[in-house]
This record gives sequence, structure tokens and C-alpha cells, in this order.
Amino acid sequence: MRVATANAYDSTIDLLAKRQADLANQQERLATGKRVLKPSDDPVAATLAETAANRLSRVQADLRALESSRTSLQQAESALAESGNLMQRVRELLVTAGNGTFGPSEREDIARQLEGLREQLLGVANLRDNAGRTLFGGLGGAQVPFVDTYGPPSAGVVFAGQRGQAAAGNTSLPQALDGDAIWMRIPRGNGSFTLALDPANAGSVRTDLGQVSDPGLLTGAEYEIGFAEVAGQMQFNVFDQTNGVSVLSGVPYVAGQTVSFDGLSIRMDGNPADGDRVAVRPATAPTDIFRVVQDAIDALRYQGANRGAHQAQELGRVMTELDAGMDRVLLARGRAGEWLNRADSLDSLLKGRSNDFEIEKSRLEDLDMIKGISDFQNKQVALEAALKSYAQVQRLSLFQFVG
Repeated sequence: MRVATANAYDSTIDLLAKRQADLANQQERLATGKRVLKPSDDPVAATLAETAANRLSRVQADLRALESSRTSLQQAESALAESGNLMQRVRELLVTAGNGTFGPSEREDIARQLEGLREQLLGVANLRDNAGRTLFGGLGGAQVPFVDTYGPPSAGVVFAGQRGQAAAGNTSLPQALDGDAIWMRIPRGNGSFTLALDPANAGSVRTDLGQVSDPGLLTGAEYEIGFAEVAGQMQFNVFDQTNGVSVLSGVPYVAGQTVSFDGLSIRMDGNPADGDRVAVRPATAPTDIFRVVQDAIDALRYQGANRGAHQAQELGRVMTELDAGMDRVLLARGRAGEWLNRADSLDSLLKGRSNDFEIEKSRLEDLDMIKGISDFQNKQVALEAALKSYAQVQRLSLFQFVG
């Protein structure tokens, strides 16, 4: 078969073009460090690398969300610490207010300090994180979760957010805490019932917070302890107002004695006057820390006839409720600390997954630089050899041999 010179030239040109293309492709691989530049280079590796890249993207998104949650939780934990400090300051002022030598001006000064602390507590409860989200709004629902209302019938602070706490996931944490559970769910009195003196009392009778002596005998009824002087002797009666029956009648009063009825135990002190009364009410609804502080302010400003007994009664209850509120803040702070510890663990876990996916993606599509440089040099030598061969073929002509 005769091979024409033109055909030889064309074959050589095609070979040169192929060598140049191979060298250019290898040079591009060296420049990018990638073995697989397009799916056609290695369809299987390209598919697996794309899967690894998608998983890596999801893990990195989880890491960003986790970091956002961690920042919010750190700010919430710091806010809870500040709240605890403010409540401790309130407690110290209440202890100071118990000084019997204080007059109206000293008590008014303490009341004003308590008003300032109450405002600071409200500010802490409405704090936001760096993204503008409320730290204690629960499940959301309000830009300002704690609203201070004035005047009847809803005087005091109300929670305008949505109660509840977002659950922590396998790779995520809550970004807001349930402020309603922290500050708005404080047990009233001793948690089972409350004791309050009648504002019209003329004597100095007062009680402790009382306690439940036998839970099985509790009725949940409302009672009234009434005092009456009979034949020169002070006596008291206990009347069940809910059921309209007398529980105790004509019991001689002795200061410091403890009276028990229907599973309740109450210690009474002071000197009652004829007609004085003490109301016993079941603690059916919780109070809130803002109401507790306001009750202390109202007690310090009370100017009734039995001011000393009333203040002692109210401040004793306020101290107990304040301690219960501090316990709830400490509990919430401990939970935030646990979530921050979990955030550290999740961060390590997600970063480990991210590294695994990056390694897998690199193994599938990255170029072995040593092998790549060797292949590049081989292709370069092959191109040079092809160029030299073409130069030799180009000089071949029949006319060189004629003559």
C-alpha cells in the first residue's frame, strides 16, 4: 500500500496536536492540584467526590449554626449570672430593711433601690443576642418578651413570648431560653399555701410561712384564723371558708405556739387584738420575681396601723420566694452551662466529620504531585520527540534524491 507524503504530514500534525493537548491538560492539573477536573476524567471519582462535597457543606452549615447557638448561650449564661447578682443584692437590702431602728426615710431609700434593681432585672430578661434574637423569649412570639404593665387589672410584668424550650438536636442547640420558666414560675409562699394578715388588724400578731405536716390531709380550702377576747382571755378560731365549717374553735392563744389543722402547721407570734384575722390561701398559681420585688417595695411603704407586723410578715414571705427564684436562676444557669459543654463536644464531633469528608474528597479528586510532575516531564519529552520527528519528516522530498 502506498502512503502519500501528505498523509504522513497529516498524521504527524495530529500526533503533535494530541501531545500538546496532553501536555496542556497535565499542566492544568499541576496548576490546580486536581486529578479530576471534569466528570469525564473519572466519572466514578467525580460522583463520589460530589457526594463528599455535599456532606461537607452540610457539616459546615451545622458548624455555623452551632457557633451561633454557642454565642447566644454564652450571652444567656452571662445574663443569668447578672440576674443572680441583682437578686442577691435585693436579698441583702431586704436583710438590711429588717433593722427595727429604721424609720420611714431609711425604708423609703431601700424601696427606691429595690425599684432600680427591679428595672435592671427586667432589662436583663429582655436582653438580645448579637443577631437581635431575644435570649429569654422561649419559642419566640414577641420582640419584647417581658412587658411591664401599669394599673389594674393586670399590673405587673407579663410574659408576651411563647412558653417552652426548643429541644437540643444531635448537631444543634437552643438559641433562646424559656424566660417564663426562669422568672415567672416562682412558688408562692411555701409552695403549698400562703398566709396574709388582714390590713385592718390592730394587734401585732404575725405568723411564719407555715408548712405541710401531713400531705394526705390537705383539702385545698381557704381558711381564716380569727382572734377574739373572751372573758379576758385571747382565743382563736379556724374557719374553713370554702366549705363553711369551723375547724377549730375557742383555742387559747399563746405567743410562739404552733397550730395544726387539715395537714397544715402554722406558728403564730406577737400580740393579737380582738377581731384580728389571718387569711390562709392555697398557692394555686405561681408568682414572678418582679412581683416579689414589688411586694417588698409595697411592704416597706406600708403605713397601716400594724405596720411592724405587716412588714415582718410580708418580708419573710418575700425572702422565701426570692430564694426560690434564685434557685430557679441557678438551675437555668446550670442548664446553660451543660449546653455549652455539649456545644464543645458537638464542635469536636462536627470538625472531625468535616476533616473526614475533606480527606475523602481530596483522595478522590486531588492529584499526586510527584506522579503528576513525572507524567508532565514524560509528556514534555514525548512532545519534543514528536517535534524532532516532524522536523525530519518535513525535510523528506523526492527532489532531494533527483540529480
